[in-house]
Amino acid sequence: MPFGFFPFGSKKRSGVAVVEIHGVIGTRVGIAAYSRLFDSVAQNKRYRALLLDIDSPGGSASGSEVLYHDILRVAEKKPVVAYVRGMGASGGYYLCCAASRVFALPTAMVGSIGVIYLRPVLEQLLGKVGVQFSVFKSGALKDMTGFWRSPTSEEEGKFQELIGEVFENFVSVVAKGRSMDRDKVKELATGEVFTGARGKELGLVDGLGGFYQALETAAELGQTRPRPMWVRPRRTFSDRLMGRTAGGGGANQGGLDQIGSQLQQLMAGGLYYMDPSYLLGGYNGD
Repeated sequence: MPFGFFPFGSKKRSGVAVVEIHGVIGTRVGIAAYSRLFDSVAQNKRYRALLLDIDSPGGSASGSEVLYHDILRVAEKKPVVAYVRGMGASGGYYLCCAASRVFALPTAMVGSIGVIYLRPVLEQLLGKVGVQFSVFKSGALKDMTGFWRSPTSEEEGKFQELIGEVFENFVSVVAKGRSMDRDKVKELATGEVFTGARGKELGLVDGLGGFYQALETAAELGQTRPRPMWVRPRRTFSDRLMGRTAGGGGANQGGLDQIGSQLQQLMAGGLYYMDPSYLLGGYNGD
């Protein structure tokens, strides 16, 4: 028994923890909340295995990294299986690499291995409204992420070096998680997405099937019954309040708030493991 001996009769009370990664990592999928969630799965003996139910275009590079390591800690104690139901792209696929098995629907989207860096430039807009910035800095590159001007050629080179370093990290994670040669991973790391069926041919996916096939595999690896035990973050008071007022325009307001939050993040710039088509509109995974 690779994950330890279970007392007689204990299987009746145990099952497979199912954690849904639906939406953008860092917004819909809150990093702190899900980090605590994975810790509870690792510690709870009732959960003999973990099934990641993924439908995400990725998100924050650092947020994806945090959750990836959290899942690895779960994998030290019990088997982890990933299932891609809709999209497991970029950061979403990054999380798959912490699992020992990856399942996907044939028509699901996987891959999008790559990094994108956003740096908003509002120089022309600020000029039109008559706004200028006086910048006093301690180093030549201290304001290289500033939105009030375009980057210099030297700064563009620095940004590309930064992207290259983070990209190499992504490649390493995929190579390790999928037991693939780094050169092979780099051939696939064009940023494009593949169907689940094509992903299986390329070695990004282990098996094609639905949720219950992935659940049965997780249960078999964890030597328990295929009983799904959904584990979700607790809803905050504001979330519950929004749910109660949805009939009075709360749903529309919630959507506007989400877009506003994402727009604010875009204005701040940053590194993303994410399919760029979802950078502003978001992806709820519903």
